[in-house]
Amino acid sequence: MARDGDLAVSTISQTLDKDKLPSREFTVKYLRGCGLTAEEQKPWLKCWDTLDSEPSAGGGRRWAFPAVGGHRRLRAGLAAGTALALAVGLVAWQLHQRSEEEEFRREHCGTMNPSLVTETGGECTGVTDGSDGAAVFGDDLKPVMTAIGAENQNVVEGGDYVTFAFLTPLTSKDANSLTVGQYVAELEGAYTAVAEENKKDSRPKIRLLVASMGSSQKHWKRAVDQLETRRDSERLVAVAGMGLSQQETVDAARELSKEAELPMVGDLITADGFDATGAVDGKGPISGLARVALSNSDQLTAISEELPPGRRTAALVSTSLTPNGTRDLYTESLDKGFRTIEGLKKHLDDHSDFAFDPRGGPDAILPTISQNFCNTDKTIDTVYYAARVRYLPDFLDALTKRSCHAQPITVITGSDAAALDPKTQALHDPDSPITVLYASFPKAEQFRAPDNPGRGLYEAFAKAFTSPHHGQQFPTEHLTSSYWGIVAYDSVITAATALHNAAAHNPSSIPNHHAVRNELYALRNNAVAGASGHFGIDKNGNRTNTDTVTTVHRLGQPLPKTTQPSN
Repeated sequence: MARDGDLAVSTISQTLDKDKLPSREFTVKYLRGCGLTAEEQKPWLKCWDTLDSEPSAGGGRRWAFPAVGGHRRLRAGLAAGTALALAVGLVAWQLHQRSEEEEFRREHCGTMNPSLVTETGGECTGVTDGSDGAAVFGDDLKPVMTAIGAENQNVVEGGDYVTFAFLTPLTSKDANSLTVGQYVAELEGAYTAVAEENKKDSRPKIRLLVASMGSSQKHWKRAVDQLETRRDSERLVAVAGMGLSQQETVDAARELSKEAELPMVGDLITADGFDATGAVDGKGPISGLARVALSNSDQLTAISEELPPGRRTAALVSTSLTPNGTRDLYTESLDKGFRTIEGLKKHLDDHSDFAFDPRGGPDAILPTISQNFCNTDKTIDTVYYAARVRYLPDFLDALTKRSCHAQPITVITGSDAAALDPKTQALHDPDSPITVLYASFPKAEQFRAPDNPGRGLYEAFAKAFTSPHHGQQFPTEHLTSSYWGIVAYDSVITAATALHNAAAHNPSSIPNHHAVRNELYALRNNAVAGASGHFGIDKNGNRTNTDTVTTVHRLGQPLPKTTQPSN
């Protein structure tokens, strides 16, 4: 290595063969030639200075080192002195390197991967292919990360592959226990799609990157920047997942669309207008974006059609912000739906409209809001809840403590409520009758019902999900407790269908991201065989055939009949 620097081969050979300590100038050039930085050279040069510090009486060199009980002087042949210098320097350098490595690992999730970053509080964000250890994102995700790492290794060894990235607010350190299990199921669903596609005869195979933005998506920019740099070098042709319907996801989608021109398939995005039109924030189209979830309009319209006839008096409780202080597009969209969908807006009481900021402590303001339902001359029998599920248990508990708690009340909300534990105590208080309605995908037992036209697809997915994966087993309850595994699977299968269509049209080459994006918007006529059934992608990137899977779910008490006469 050094001969490619300032030192000739003959100079190196002659100097190291001589029975004398090399000159300091030679040593500096030699270390520099070996690739050491100025900082890394310091322990070596310190050793050189020590060895050169004190000549012996006989004209040789004397080297002094600390020893137990004092100092000992070592008089050695010059060749032996050089070897000793190298040995001592090596020990010092190794200690220095070890310290630097330990510090690097602390900063990068216990790994040597600079793409992973340890955030304040110990949360890990960034991009990995699973080769950095299975526990980088927490113990809950170790089984699926182990499987991803093993699958990727097999795929890369085969050579004929492209890369998908799964972008998500992934973490096992989220204080909100409602969502930790959902993210585990989500990644398991994404992996299952890749593993099943790789078993087929179709080419190319798929390597999966996991890109975590952190639990609140604060670090979306770092994850997206890393994906952009990998587009060409790692054959990245599509991004799935994308995160929740909030401002950070819009920002990520716009950058991936504009800067990297990558096709994207959202799994959890439900806000109206959060599609290729870009209508969600009015800043222009988001080319390449598609989604497989049910829109908020789909959900609220289904609920409005199943409400018993009669007149209701509905209060609206909403928040338009995330805990980061950024726009929560999911809750904004729910708010708009409650105010505009005919079957819901007609019940809304203009004087019972309450908004809160989650940064101010929902557990403090929600009891106050709930009590306001009693301090009115009208009977508030319905609440339109345009907020996240993480605040819903506190809100339900507050409803049981309001002074008019004996009055039955129905809470209507969006698909985020699928994460609410059906055993939540407030849902089963006989002295405070509460019903929660939300619309989402069918439950597992509904997917398995004989009258479900997509039953066979779901059964095949469930079998694949719960089968052993490189020695790992995903629990069945991850399917039954959350629909996130289903939509994650469907988002990856959608991208994979576009990929393999592109490869079939040009079998002599590996499809690039442009070819995959072209095929994504050509997935019409139920071209995708997802876990939730057959569907397609329309010109705006929205899932088609939603009417067969939009299902209204009830939690808590039976839905009370309205006592007020209809208009």
